Amino acid sequence: MEQGRIVVKVGSSSLTDAQGCLAVEKVVRLVRMIARLHQKGHQVILVSSGGIAAGLGKLGWDRATIAMPEKQAAAAVGQGLLIQLYERLFAEHEIVIGQLLLTRADIQSPNRLAHIRDTMETLLAHAIVPVINENDTVAVEEIRFGDNDTLSSLVAVMADAELLVLLTDIDGMYTSDPRHDAQAKRIQDIWVITDELEQMAGANGTAVGTGGMRSKLTAAKIAMEAGIDVVVASSSEPDVLERVMDGEAVGTRFYGQSSLMKEAK
Repeated sequence: MEQGRIVVKVGSSSLTDAQGCLAVEKVVRLVRMIARLHQKGHQVILVSSGGIAAGLGKLGWDRATIAMPEKQAAAAVGQGLLIQLYERLFAEHEIVIGQLLLTRADIQSPNRLAHIRDTMETLLAHAIVPVINENDTVAVEEIRFGDNDTLSSLVAVMADAELLVLLTDIDGMYTSDPRHDAQAKRIQDIWVITDELEQMAGANGTAVGTGGMRSKLTAAKIAMEAGIDVVVASSSEPDVLERVMDGEAVGTRFYGQSSLMKEAK
């Protein structure tokens, strides 16, 4: 892929350890990959989970035993820790970052949306990497995105990106859950999201994340309808972002409507 605009979303499970605390070595690897794309002239927008997980690790709280106020408090503590870590690691590559914390209400308001788009365009024009997360400190059920998969697809549409990459703890969409079915097969290319695919996706996320494969299908639908390709791939795959950008068959690729029109020609 030539120089372009890409949205990279990384879930909590790809940034945390077995205890659900922030794993610095995973963040280092992610930043290194994004920095290489940035240095090649790509405009990268990072949608990153991990704020609540970082806060829980700092506070020593157990996710399974706390209610929403404690989760929001953990987000207030953890989001600062997460962005400080990103700032330090990106600075090692001489890259400046800018933080945007959003709720669904921000996206649904035409006035706020216009300001968000202007801010993001200004950051990108000055080679600053936007780092976006849901504002978990204030978001309640009525204004939550529910997971950052949906947020990342809306950001991709808003930013007029060419590609959305959803990095997760599994290397693509499978015919069934490969963690429980040895016969499950990875699907390399998806042109249309059918009811059968949605049934294959199941409904459950991980212990530290809110999204599962079903939420990734929902995100892919939004992006595909806007003509944006989507790749679901494993965050632990070596050099996964560069390989995706080089057109390698990594993970599962969902083709946007513009790709469908090109194929028809």
